[in-house]
Amino acid sequence: MGRTADEDPLTIAIAPPPGETEEQKQHRLQEEAEARRISDEIDQQLKEERAALKKKKKPIKVLLLGQSESGKSTTLKNFQLNYAKQAWSAERAAWRTIIQLNLLRNVNTILDVLHSEMTSSPSDSPDSSDSDDDDGRVRVVPRTSSGKDTSLPPLRFTEQHRLLKLRLLPLRSVLSDIQNRLGLCDYPTPATSTETNSKHRNHELFVWSHAPWKSTVARKDNGGGAGQGQGHARRPSDATLRRKGGDEAETSEIIASCKEDMQALWEDSVIQEMLKRRRLRLDLMPGFFLQDVSRIARRDYTPSDDDVVRARLRTLGVQEHRILFETGPAAGLEWCLYDVGGSRTQRPAWFPYFDDCDAIIFLAPISCFDEKLAEDRKVNRLEDSYQLWRMICSCKLLSKAQIILFLNKCDLLDKKLKSGIRVKDYVPSFGDRKNDLPTVAQYFAQHFKEIARQNSVPARPFRVHLTSVVDTHATALTLGVVGESILRSQLRNADLL
Repeated sequence: MGRTADEDPLTIAIAPPPGETEEQKQHRLQEEAEARRISDEIDQQLKEERAALKKKKKPIKVLLLGQSESGKSTTLKNFQLNYAKQAWSAERAAWRTIIQLNLLRNVNTILDVLHSEMTSSPSDSPDSSDSDDDDGRVRVVPRTSSGKDTSLPPLRFTEQHRLLKLRLLPLRSVLSDIQNRLGLCDYPTPATSTETNSKHRNHELFVWSHAPWKSTVARKDNGGGAGQGQGHARRPSDATLRRKGGDEAETSEIIASCKEDMQALWEDSVIQEMLKRRRLRLDLMPGFFLQDVSRIARRDYTPSDDDVVRARLRTLGVQEHRILFETGPAAGLEWCLYDVGGSRTQRPAWFPYFDDCDAIIFLAPISCFDEKLAEDRKVNRLEDSYQLWRMICSCKLLSKAQIILFLNKCDLLDKKLKSGIRVKDYVPSFGDRKNDLPTVAQYFAQHFKEIARQNSVPARPFRVHLTSVVDTHATALTLGVVGESILRSQLRNADLL
């Protein structure tokens, strides 16, 4: 049997309640009319939002990929510097603390090695010995356990070195204070030394990508001592130096008071020989500022654009940066840049970002041909870059994405080659080619090109740039070319070109 109208559930649900009075009926009808009005307004709002989304230009999605310490974050900062100057200027002051952090780590790295050398004893190694000369200076014979050449004459430390250690001791507390202030953690990183068995492996501080460290610095900043004048720094009292948990003004005061001692430490010939024997090239490490100590160790120090670009703060996790271009051919367009961590443990996080990607800037640091991965000391860093490049070129998810290669850190490569390091000792296939920057860079570029030719799906143009992304002026020109290339590809894909 079919149902009658009275049995229909919908009819029953919308039927007036039994015994409804005229006044109740009017009230019910008013509520239903108001509900319809609200529903119509919501429908209209959704319709307008959908129309606005269709009209809005889709952001250009660019991924910055490469192994750890390849220059991805520095490239991102160059994008901000060149195309979002207002936002860049607003954030520049926050980097003051990070630059001070980098400087303090430079100094404390040297002090750690100096302490190890000056306190070494025969018990450290059968080939080690300390003795006092007639003039009171300490001689330290290099230890084979550290991989040093014991045939070299002993280092000669003086009372001045002991005094420097003592006078720079407060910087350890200042460094600890900054780390605690920013909530930083410690992370092992690749050594720039070719020495694989050193007891002084590098460790780098990191902050999680979601941590608001810039706002943390802003809250802690009580003026930073700006405008307090220049001149010779008056050394704070011992009580001030021992105090922990100070603000940025106090940090700047202590750093300024130690300026001359930091300069003396870095410029000391014995210290330089000690670092050379340890194969510790601080000047090749990211975030090196000791050569600028006279300018940075000031109460009124304000970071320059170059300082911010060179500053090093490792961030774990994916950083998303939306940049509304203010200048150039892409002015008015929004770019969404993703800085994805490059260590082996973070690389699986790359793949979700491959979908709908417009372009990839792949950074390969070619200065690391003589270095090993921190995660696997058996793997050469340049070989690891080759493997990553092969994976990117052959990935089907990126078949429509434009891929641009930056052979980065050419400035550091040039320094290594001029210091006497030979490429053929680490890359046998290089053979007897000329050991200079143009020849070496061209050789590596040809290798990357061949990998791209064999693995690109589908075949695509090979776009490569030799870069030193800490050079803001040269990088600005490179980014101009890259930006035009990506924009032209976007227009072509949209059938507008």
